[in-house]
Amino acid sequence: MRISSFLAGVAMLLPAAAYPCTSLIAGKNATTDGSVLVTYAADSHTLYGELYHNPGGTHEPGEMRKIYEWDSGKYLGEIPQVARTYTTVGNMNELGVTIAESTWGGRPELEDTTGIMDYGSLIYVTLERAANAREALKIMTDLVAEYGYHSSGESFSIADPNEAWVMELIGKGGKEKGAVWVARRVPDDCISGHANHPRIHQFPLNDKETLYSPDVIEFARKQGYYKGKDEDFSFSRAYGVLDGTATRGCDGRVWSYFNRYAKGMDKYLPWILDAEGEAMPLWVKPDEKLTVDGMRRMMRDHFEGTPMDMTKDVGAGPYKVPYRWRPMTFEVDGKEYLNERAIATQQTGFSFVSQMNDAHPEAMKGILWFGTDDANTCVYVPMYCCLTEVPYEFAHGNGDMLTLSWDSSFWVNNYVANQAYNRYSQMIDDIRRVQDAEEQTLDTEVKALLAAAQGLDKDEVAAVARNHSKMASQRYLKNYKSLGDFLLVKYLDGNVKQEKDGKFLRTPEGICAKPDFPGYDERYYRSIVEDTGDHLRVKDFSNK
Repeated sequence: MRISSFLAGVAMLLPAAAYPCTSLIAGKNATTDGSVLVTYAADSHTLYGELYHNPGGTHEPGEMRKIYEWDSGKYLGEIPQVARTYTTVGNMNELGVTIAESTWGGRPELEDTTGIMDYGSLIYVTLERAANAREALKIMTDLVAEYGYHSSGESFSIADPNEAWVMELIGKGGKEKGAVWVARRVPDDCISGHANHPRIHQFPLNDKETLYSPDVIEFARKQGYYKGKDEDFSFSRAYGVLDGTATRGCDGRVWSYFNRYAKGMDKYLPWILDAEGEAMPLWVKPDEKLTVDGMRRMMRDHFEGTPMDMTKDVGAGPYKVPYRWRPMTFEVDGKEYLNERAIATQQTGFSFVSQMNDAHPEAMKGILWFGTDDANTCVYVPMYCCLTEVPYEFAHGNGDMLTLSWDSSFWVNNYVANQAYNRYSQMIDDIRRVQDAEEQTLDTEVKALLAAAQGLDKDEVAAVARNHSKMASQRYLKNYKSLGDFLLVKYLDGNVKQEKDGKFLRTPEGICAKPDFPGYDERYYRSIVEDTGDHLRVKDFSNK
């Protein structure tokens, strides 16, 4: 017997809320290789990036499963354990089932602190028990019905190698037990996503690809949230809160994803920018098929080339930095303004692209391309669903949010990223050079491993896959630490040292070649003049 230990062992060490987050989805007929793809960025200012792992096993009758709130580590209660549990690797289990989330809060009076199942525990307990996405849906909704829902409004991506669903769920505030929810299957040829605002509006009431709690509409009526016809009911409008940041700061991230892959998305800009006009659909059909690499790049999005492009306004500074420090809103002369909220953000704990494919060998049916810290500057390393041990570079206990470790992926990625936040336009090409090389190498190795697996038995495939995750983690971390060192030396003191092919240039006498002094851009200099007038102007004393 192997006792479930993940939450019981580390819950008290887990940091606060992974909120807000982004999850993107692509159906199997919307991808080049027939994979179902799901992404997730766990965004929080206190979440340490590491890869969770919980071994599956068999359990005795009467054994109980302790539940700890994921955000706080607070003990919530316990539920009966099931006879057999699956091994989980991050947000994926050994069968390739993946669950991601984004929190939207919703009506505050519907939070129920008496429930046992918080959103994080709901994810990880379900991954331990579900063989496929539909089974996961039933397990999740049964758990909250029986034990109550402890968290606020939540969207979930629930997927397996054959299909993907979006489920949105909110509690009943202690007024009644359980939760109200709706789930819709994403068409296989479409893409979808959610980002901290409920995305399901009207939904068909008699459709096998749409599931919902029996009282989802009636409960809204009883609470005074809705008065219309059943067929006109919008889950999002009834249970969500449409404030000044909900569409632009939340739906805007999904819009950017849709806009990257489908024409005609400008028609939804009034909704995104002003909450006017037609609400953006839950899914769209892309004009081209997606790849794992495309999804990785989408997780690095800062609205480039759109009206919300974060490199264009004065907030980007002289180095076109696509980041804004929190808080997200600010006040000037009594008026409130907001900073853009893109998919890629500095406060990400971890993120992933989950690749699920039934055509792959069993040990590689699910590949969790996993990265820590900012998705824009991380490297996504393949973690296979057959892992029995997490590579040390990503393991729990290797550093934490207050303990720097140079062997930790999270800390080394921060070493690289935080240098770029100061001089982004100068450094990002150097980062992309190493990042692209790492990921292209990994793509090639995974393809070779998949090809070689045809001649191996399942145990041999699993052994090779596990070794690949371990080797790839070590190699990437070494190269990224060297990248951080390179950035520090090259851009020291505001200068840019001369280099060729990654080697710094010296004079014939062996000393450092004279660096470049790039200064600032014209817009920055002009803003100084506009602010100071002639105070800094060079005066002509030649006639004195």
